[in-house]
Amino acid sequence: MAGDAYVAATLETLVNEPDTLGRSTNIKADLFRVFTRIWNSLSVNGRSEQVQHDLPAEVRLGQITPLPRQAFLLSCLEGFSEEDAAIILGVDVSEVRDLVDEAGRELAADMATEILIIEDEPLIAMDLEALVEGLGHNVIGVARTRTEAIKIAGEGKRPGLILADIQLADGSSGLDAVNDLLKTFEVPVIFITAYPERFLTGERPEPAFLIAKPFQPANVSAVISQALFFQQTARRREAKTA
Repeated sequence: MAGDAYVAATLETLVNEPDTLGRSTNIKADLFRVFTRIWNSLSVNGRSEQVQHDLPAEVRLGQITPLPRQAFLLSCLEGFSEEDAAIILGVDVSEVRDLVDEAGRELAADMATEILIIEDEPLIAMDLEALVEGLGHNVIGVARTRTEAIKIAGEGKRPGLILADIQLADGSSGLDAVNDLLKTFEVPVIFITAYPERFLTGERPEPAFLIAKPFQPANVSAVISQALFFQQTARRREAKTA
């Protein structure tokens, strides 16, 4: 009911003040900008909820600091670009990245997991390792080839999330490595690759996300949080219907 009231207030504003939309070609971004302005005009929406653990992922979103939460939802759920999210929130692009990164850290505090990195370029692997550990996750191993990835998982180190390149050092495929791993357990996968077309034409696992190289660290942080958030939500729904 509260959400409907904010939507009604947004529509009433547009009827009474049609110039509020401006002359942007992105009507969706303009609508969200007006909605967000109304939402943020009430002080009650400027506070996060009391922190509680062991809650469903979608409920814990309310415990994230308001602006980081909005940036996260605009980017990850609504699919807005950083530029559009910045216009909606009335900040610059660099601040949107900082806000999404902060939301990732706050979400990770409740959804920290074990991560397997499959990446053959040492510098990129080091960057990814530092990034995910900075979010509060733990890296169980870094594999450069399909064989190394299977070996790490075979040592009893089962990840909660996989970050994988597609083209690996020995010519093997990250897609094949992931499909081999997912025969014994199911986790979300994020492919980070300079060859996104191979993801589109290969036999890809579900659920899977795609990030093209070169990547922005804030984008990787956001997608990690998104993957873990929706995984927890899906598991909760499955448990309710079981």
